[in-house]
Amino acid sequence: MKFLSLKVSHYAALLFSKRDLSFSPKTQLSKPLIQKTFFKSNSKDGLISRLCEDKKYKEAIDILCDQKRLREAVQLLNHIQRPSALIYSTLLQCCLKERDLEQGRRVHDHIRASGFVPGLFIFNRFIDVYAKCGSLGDAQKMFDEMPDKDLCSWNTMISGYAKVGQVDEARRLFDEMPERDNFSWSAMISGYVRQDRPREALDLYRMMQKSQTFKSNKFTLSSALAASAAVPCLRTGKEIHGYIMRTGLDSDEVVWSALMDMYGKCGSIEEARRVFEKMGNRDVVSWTAMIDRYFEDGRREEGFSLFSELMSSGIRPNEFTYAGVLNACADHAAEDLGKQVHGYMTRLGFDPFSFAASALVHMYSKCGNIETAKRVFKGMPKPDLVSWTSLIVGYAQHGQPNKALQIFELLLKSGIKPDHVTFVGVLSACTHAGIVDKGLEYFHSIKSKHKLNRTADHYACIVDLLARAGRFEEAEKIINDMPIKPDKFLWASLLGGCRIHGNIELAKRAAEALFVIEPENPATYVTLANIYATAGMWSEVAKVRKTMDERRVVKKPGLSWIEIKREMHVFTVGDMSHPKYNVIHEFLKKISKRIREEGYVPDTNFVLHDVEEEQKEQNLSYHSEKLAVAFGIISTPPGTPVKVFKNLRTCVDCHTAIKFVSKLVKRKIIVRDSNRFHCFENGSCSCGDYW
Repeated sequence: MKFLSLKVSHYAALLFSKRDLSFSPKTQLSKPLIQKTFFKSNSKDGLISRLCEDKKYKEAIDILCDQKRLREAVQLLNHIQRPSALIYSTLLQCCLKERDLEQGRRVHDHIRASGFVPGLFIFNRFIDVYAKCGSLGDAQKMFDEMPDKDLCSWNTMISGYAKVGQVDEARRLFDEMPERDNFSWSAMISGYVRQDRPREALDLYRMMQKSQTFKSNKFTLSSALAASAAVPCLRTGKEIHGYIMRTGLDSDEVVWSALMDMYGKCGSIEEARRVFEKMGNRDVVSWTAMIDRYFEDGRREEGFSLFSELMSSGIRPNEFTYAGVLNACADHAAEDLGKQVHGYMTRLGFDPFSFAASALVHMYSKCGNIETAKRVFKGMPKPDLVSWTSLIVGYAQHGQPNKALQIFELLLKSGIKPDHVTFVGVLSACTHAGIVDKGLEYFHSIKSKHKLNRTADHYACIVDLLARAGRFEEAEKIINDMPIKPDKFLWASLLGGCRIHGNIELAKRAAEALFVIEPENPATYVTLANIYATAGMWSEVAKVRKTMDERRVVKKPGLSWIEIKREMHVFTVGDMSHPKYNVIHEFLKKISKRIREEGYVPDTNFVLHDVEEEQKEQNLSYHSEKLAVAFGIISTPPGTPVKVFKNLRTCVDCHTAIKFVSKLVKRKIIVRDSNRFHCFENGSCSCGDYW
């Protein structure tokens, strides 16, 4: 968001009053400073030296400031018997521009030593320098010492506090100030928005509207719209929209961008698009915001379509645009489109140091192309933490935990400090491979070695690691000793481990905790029912089903999808709606017979229905991932890799069956389920049957 820069409310010439130019007789510099040569004689400094010899210090200081030689400019003060307010003002302006707090303090020290009595204008300059250079304590001290204060003095302090997040201190000054202008209101409202206190921002905006002393300007309105978006409150946003139309501010691009953002974040995406279409001069920021709105609303096709329009509009995307689209490609496993975006970036040129390059690594990793992710990573001059973490997580999810841990060790050697997300990737790598003791070592190092606080995600990962390995006592001890409340991910991890090892009692505890946290989540009921079904406890399975019916919890349907020739094909269990269903069904019949001959035995342990074994086996034959894999094989040339995505965890039977299929058809079959990638090749899986 663009914010109003602070304006000095009086002309500088008028503020250089007699008081600004006066010196105390007691502290006047009594000894004139004689200096033959001020700078070395060369073409660069000859002019400055001559100006100093002619006592044209203001002109010399102007040149030094233009050349960003602030330290030398300030040193010239020692050669001037009575520096004028204009000289001090010039130096302070340069300190402000360079954000040089040290030189600002030297100017302040010189004023005190020289006996110069600053006027209001110089006081305000000092406050501005201190506030914007991050020394609000000095700014406040000078503010308190000022004999007189004007609106500019108050606004500078309020803006300074608001921008560093000290909104309560800013509000105290706001309430005390004798008069306010639009800048005062805007600084305070935007301060609340930046600190994620949107309701207070809207309360202040309404107070401003009621005062009727001021007409809201584009900056105030933009902040109020941002607050409406953050709540979110569509009704207030629409009221502000109406005010904008009535007051004629509807021609401003800043306001239009804020309006579009508000409608998008409040869930009114169509209205956001209408605002976008009405914008006269749409810049890359507006395009990027609208594209992101579509992706955040789950409308990926419209997001990708608008990105295509941007590419043909003549406006060049920036790194935010690329990163947003690439992240959407990662979330939707749209690797083909991600490759096209990569191609655009390569042709148009992009900054290899930018986070768009990091988004490329992330996209390829999540889409199952870890080798390309590695190539992009190696092409980065200086990979950032996001890139390192994406590669670590990518290798972990692709069944290469040792490689993931090697990358982590290289990260540590590079000097970049890992964050909590990096450790989630490292612990996940250990979890996917069952590397328990090393995982515990990394878990303890988070706090002891790297001085980071462990998050709920770290605890969920370590409990997942221990539960999968059947080390339930250690898992329970960590849960009981952890300083934060266990979340749903931790209990779900524990429940998953209980499913693997058939720990019914601990499964009940985990399920009961999950029923309290998220009673509407069907995964808990299904997993618990699976555990009972495996144990042959059909009466308990019936109780779980009854509870689901009473609470109106519906099992999330398993979906698998595959992209063939840029068209997405989606399958559900037992799906007969696909145009090529008969061909798929025939292929599955033939391949099922062949894999049985090779030794495949259907695993019916997790089929919930208490029916005959033959019926269970038939139910397994038409799981969505099997349908998708079959369609992929019959729709592509021999030898072509098949890549399938599933919204749930793949079942044990499908995992076993696809291993056999990969060997028989001599294909690499990649299945990305809700947890990880499974790369099936020549009868084995990259996960090592541990997932």
